[in-house]
Order: sequence, then structure tokens, then C-alpha cells
Amino acid sequence: MTIGTVTVKLPEDLYIRLDALAKQERTDLVALLTQWAATLATSRASVEPSTLAFQRILSRATDLGVSDLAEQHDHYLYGTEKQ
Repeated sequence: MTIGTVTVKLPEDLYIRLDALAKQERTDLVALLTQWAATLATSRASVEPSTLAFQRILSRATDLGVSDLAEQHDHYLYGTEKQ
């Protein structure tokens, strides 16, 4: 088995918060992230595939800043006049 090295660039504020959390847990950041990844892998194995699909959809959801999208969907989809 080959083990590779991965470099992950985090925003500075996120890195600072994660590093502080690792220190609270009396571990280093790599160990903390490794533990979280293992926990996530274990929990995903027990989740139904339909739930995972829905989670993927939610992770790609984007706030369009449109407050009337449900009421005016024809306008936004097809360009009809707003009702």
C-alpha cells in the first residue's frame, strides 16, 4: 500500500480555529483531522444511499438571493412575466 502526502490549504481563520480545537483536545491538528475522517467514513457506511445523495445535493445548493423563487419559478425558468 502506498501512502501519499496531501497538502490542504485552509483559510487562516479556519486553520486558527481548528488548531485551537486540537490543542483543547491535547492532540495535533493532523491527528484531529485523521480522527474526524475515520469517524466520517464509519458513519457514512451506515447511512442509506438515498440520504447520501440528498446530502450531496444540499452541499451544492446555492443561495441565489431570490426571495420569491417558489412563487415566481416560471419567471426565473422561462422568462415569463412575474405574476
